Amino acid sequence: MRIVMNGVTGRMGYRQHLVRSILAIRDDGGVLRPDGTRLQVEPVIVGRNREKLTEIARKHDIETVHTDLDAALEDDAPVYFDSLVTSERKKTILRAIAAGKHIYTEKPIAESVAEGEELVEAARIADIVNGVVHDKIYLPGLIKLKRLIDTGFFGRILSVRGEFGYWVFEGDLTPAQRPSWNYRAEDGGGIVLDMYCHWNYVLEHLFGGVEAVMTKAVTHIPKRWDEKGEPYEATADDAAYGIFELAGGVIGQINSSWAVRVDRKELVEFQVDGTHGSAVAGLFGCRIQHRVRTPMPVWNPDVPTDQDFRAQWEQVPDNQEFVNGFRAQWEQFLLDVDAGRPHPYDFASGVRGLQLVDAALRSNAEGIRVELPGAGR
Repeated sequence: MRIVMNGVTGRMGYRQHLVRSILAIRDDGGVLRPDGTRLQVEPVIVGRNREKLTEIARKHDIETVHTDLDAALEDDAPVYFDSLVTSERKKTILRAIAAGKHIYTEKPIAESVAEGEELVEAARIADIVNGVVHDKIYLPGLIKLKRLIDTGFFGRILSVRGEFGYWVFEGDLTPAQRPSWNYRAEDGGGIVLDMYCHWNYVLEHLFGGVEAVMTKAVTHIPKRWDEKGEPYEATADDAAYGIFELAGGVIGQINSSWAVRVDRKELVEFQVDGTHGSAVAGLFGCRIQHRVRTPMPVWNPDVPTDQDFRAQWEQVPDNQEFVNGFRAQWEQFLLDVDAGRPHPYDFASGVRGLQLVDAALRSNAEGIRVELPGAGR
């Protein structure tokens, strides 16, 4: 199966989607079908920089390179993948739909709910398989957490608290490790737009849909330096502090920041507390504490505690083989295309993420709690 891949010269498009997903699948002989046969893949890469594309093709033994999207869409490849900047995504996806391609895309799927709904309708009319990257629910730590939820480990779930982020260098002393467009609102940047699409599907998948949100979004670092070393004004939010009301009465709190130094085991961690047990899950690990193993802390600010609280948790074992989360979803999407069935994490799921983004930005602008469409149903 040939796949037109647009945006592979970018960080995510190259590392996670091309190298660690499609090329890894190709080098392993293809995706294993239920009947034991394999679906082989072949990337067709497209972009504006021929020099970079040619070097990628040479390095990874890729046969077909295009710098013209229309020419790439004339290829008989049945699938189009998009990892361009958000501001370019809607129009390129619409062109690919018009060319009859099945679509797999990075998130957010568009810059607004209205644009996302336009893509949903276009995909429905064209009757194509469509999917949006939901990589985090394929990660080992969250797979373990989902297993705990499904087996009733927590009893009644009370709350989930998430901490995400790291220090993104301003670019003056040390080059920034994220592209500068992430910090310009006019180019589709901002941590709410970027990360709340993730938080929506993570919360929805694990605990239930988001019914209401309160968010404070800020720009902590107002001046940054771009890839050429030139200073620019950061117009997009680089941190967001949110409270989420979830179906079933679960309360979520997630701090998202590109202006925080890390003091935890992983760059993102979620603590889930329930009546029978608690867990802390990251990208890979998941630690648990059952109620029969819960210690009895006593608040006494005059005496240093003698308890090592972190040592009182147990690791959930790696009792299955985990593959790269991006690759795992790619394999599921390609099998769905091959079988002609809908992909579970489709454009409509992407729109729900954008609805959460809109609600959070409105909450921030007006200082209010905002209910999401369908809340309480």
